[in-house]
Amino acid sequence: MANTTGILLFDDAEELDFVGPLEVFGMARQDGDRVVTIAQTAEPVRAFNGLRILPDHTIADAPTLDVLVVPGGLGTRREADNAVLLDWIKQAAAGCTWVTSVCTGSMLLEAAGVIDGRNVTTHWAMIDTFREKGTVTVLDSRRYVRDGNVVTAAGVSAGIDSSLWVVGQLYGIDHARGVQRMMEYDPAPPYAADV
Repeated sequence: MANTTGILLFDDAEELDFVGPLEVFGMARQDGDRVVTIAQTAEPVRAFNGLRILPDHTIADAPTLDVLVVPGGLGTRREADNAVLLDWIKQAAAGCTWVTSVCTGSMLLEAAGVIDGRNVTTHWAMIDTFREKGTVTVLDSRRYVRDGNVVTAAGVSAGIDSSLWVVGQLYGIDHARGVQRMMEYDPAPPYAADV
């Protein structure tokens, strides 16, 4: 069965939060699968570090999704008050096999009412702020957290980890390992001992 993965875009999203998962799901595709980008309008989206992207779909014409990826970044602070986008997230998530977020994208899922009562994570710098909302249990020191069909990643590069895990659920662990190898994803960060 073909899968459609939708990557949500909005101004000031963190680039790797959406490009990392896009690379993982794109590389994992099998016959008939699609990975598409979706934004509120058809206008180019300007990500946090200046990358401009032309979305494949608007929220008005987006296909039915099997996987939803919601990135984080400074733009989430603005989009958390965007009732139109939050309503779309809630509707799209309801039909998904997997709902995922990276970094503060989890805060958009919370604002949309998608993750109430769940265990989640977010970027370390926003954990206390997120806990103050009182609607979710925020776990720290985790690369990603799975609760039901929701997978939230801590931030930036952690979105690659969580996406690979979801690929393993969709296509099998061996397929996910093949994608990981193809990506040369074998993290051994420099300066790790200094952290």
